[in-house]
Formats: sequence, structure tokens, C-alpha cells
Amino acid sequence: MLFNKSRAIDYMRQYELDVLVATSPPDITYFSDYFCWLDPIFKEYMMAPGASSNLMQAYAVFPLEGEPALVVNPPFAVNATDLWVRDLHIFGSPGLDDSLSHTEPPHALRRFHDLLHAPQRNATPTDALLSILNQRGLTDARIGLAMENLPAETNDAIARALPRAALKNCANLIRLIRMVKSAEELRRLTRSAEINEQVAMECLALAQPGRPLSDLIRHYRARTGELGADFDHFAFGVRGLGMATEPNYRLADDDVLYVDFGCIYQRYFSDSGTTLAMQEPSPTLRARHTALRACMAAGVQALRPGAKASAVQTAMWQTLNDHGITASFPHGHGLGLEVRDYPILVADNGLRISDDCVDTPSDLPLEADMVLNLEAAIFMPGAGSLHIERSFVVTPDGNRPLVPQDRSQPVQPQ
Repeated sequence: MLFNKSRAIDYMRQYELDVLVATSPPDITYFSDYFCWLDPIFKEYMMAPGASSNLMQAYAVFPLEGEPALVVNPPFAVNATDLWVRDLHIFGSPGLDDSLSHTEPPHALRRFHDLLHAPQRNATPTDALLSILNQRGLTDARIGLAMENLPAETNDAIARALPRAALKNCANLIRLIRMVKSAEELRRLTRSAEINEQVAMECLALAQPGRPLSDLIRHYRARTGELGADFDHFAFGVRGLGMATEPNYRLADDDVLYVDFGCIYQRYFSDSGTTLAMQEPSPTLRARHTALRACMAAGVQALRPGAKASAVQTAMWQTLNDHGITASFPHGHGLGLEVRDYPILVADNGLRISDDCVDTPSDLPLEADMVLNLEAAIFMPGAGSLHIERSFVVTPDGNRPLVPQDRSQPVQPQ
């Protein structure tokens, strides 16, 4: 189970909610473990020309009491074979051709056979959601619904169908639940980071003058796949001018480059970075790399439960300033089912994280079992670019590295 169930229940009780309804692909995965590759990209107009660009809808339902449920598109229901959520609902017609004789499906798939052949009263995913709420006696309940992920017409249809319910937008409440990782999330994040670090260092060892950066990126894509992960990004700084993810650039013998890389293992993101130097950096660049290391050390020192997100960024920023560096944006962010989860470790911007349930300053306090990245980079047009990015787990008494990531020196291929 990915879901931090006890944290969700605590939040539901605090904000007097009887049920939470997840509506976005990452939140549905979080609440149920369900994932289909099409869900984050498949839009209504792709099946109905002239329709909207809204994503095809699904739902995950977690009641405070009773069994959770999941609503998915019929052709993809078998993706739910191994889920901990067992109450599965579909809608519309599955479009099966039963004209040929066939053998009985394996026992593990029997329930999907029966589900797809059962008469369907729900024409749409929202009809299925309303049916679940009705079955559980939640039509007049206090319902946390992640409304920002729904089209206005869908929100209106749910409100009309549930006139006695108290519907509360809970999109940000769910983000706050997801901040603190469960044991299974920590396992996946750790493995994602291990694969990322191993393969990235293999790729950087292949760097040589005249070699196109695209060669290194292709190697990274192939090797992460061999180790069971999916590609997310591999970005380089080119001559200090910014970040490129599809570069035709060929390495020069005097290059000093920002490098940032990440993969996805069982839906969980890794994200890290270092500096690639094709030869010994100049004393000036070495001094600036030393400043980045000091900046990171200051951030690590500030990572502890109860510290405000801004305190970490302040420590990093002040350290760079003390080294005379002001053209940089040291900061940090959470990792999880998205490449950036809350909290975001930046200066206090005065904004609030709010919906119909929560209303809290965006400068969030850190909590144990958050997985956080710290990163700092310097871009110097014509001279090069420097980067350090590492991942940490907040512990009850401080923090620990998520995995070993040596950033003591720029990477120099032999």
C-alpha cells in the first residue's frame, strides 16, 4: 500500500470529513495503487472529435468507515488485478466480443470477467462515483472532493446529484497528506534514487570531447529501462546558457556542465544532479563549486522536523551570499508520485495553501518521513555551469541521505 492511511484518517477527523474522493491520476494511484499509462495523457477529444481537452475521468474513494472503492475505464480494469482496493467499478459498455468459444479465465482474473459481463447501470465514471456514495450511505455526508482536477460541469453535476451532502474541495488537503511518505513509498523512492545514481554515473563516465550529449542520454534511457525504471529527464547545461534536454551539442574539451537527471521506479520519481568537467576546472570554478558544497551543507544542517521550509532555503542562500555569489537560486522540494511534492523549500512567499478544508501558510514545517531534495546551481555564460542536487529523508532527530550521492567534486571522466 502506497497510501499513508493513518495520516489520511487523522486529517479527515481534523476536518470532519466522512470520505475523500481522489480525481487526478497521481492521487488515484496514491489512494489505490492503480495506474494506467494513458490516464495522465488521454483527453476527451481523442475519442470524441470536437469534445474538450479534459482528461478522461476516474475516481478513488476512501471512506472514513467502510471499504474503499475505485472507478476505472472498462478496458483497463485488469490493471487492478493486484491492488489492495478490491471494490472495483466500471461504466458504459466494455465492448467485448463473446461470439467465440473460450476457456474459463484464471482464478485471479475471474472477478474481472464477471465485472465486465455484469449489467452496467452507470453510463459515466461520475455515475459510478455517485452509485458508490449511495451504496455506502454517503449521499448526505461531508465529502472531500478534489475539485480542481474536475471540469466545472462535472463538479456541478455532482453537486446537483447530492443536494444534501456537504461537498468540500480537498485538493490541497490531499497534497498535505502525500507529503509524509509511507514505508512502501520510501522503499520505492530509495530504489528509484539508487537506479538513477548508478546509471547517471555510468553515463557521465562515457563523456569525452567530440561526443554528442544525445549519446549519453540514450545510454541513460536504455540502462534505466534494463533496471526496471522509466525515463524522466536528463538535462545538461550548455556553455553556461541554461538547461537543454534534447541537445545536439558535442562536448568540448574545456566544458564544465550542469547535469540533472531522474527516472521513475514503480511510479516514484528520482531527481538528482552534479557537475561534469571535461578537464580540471579553473581555480575560479573550483572555488565556486566549493561554495555550492558549503551551501548544500548549510541546507542539510537545517533539515529537521519542525523547521520551516524557508529556513532551509535561507541557510543555503546566506551561505552562497557569504561566498559572494548572488546569481543563483538554491532551494529544495519534496519527491514522490510527482517530481515535485510539497513542501517546496523556498523563501516565504506569503501565500497560503488552501481549499475548502485546509488553510495554512505555504511556508510549511518539515515532518519526519518527508523525502526532500536540496539543489543549487550557477550558470555562467561562456564559462560553464555548476550543479549539486541530493535527496534526503527527514528523521525524528534530523535527516539522512536517501542514498549515497557523492558530490564532493565535479565528475571528471578518465
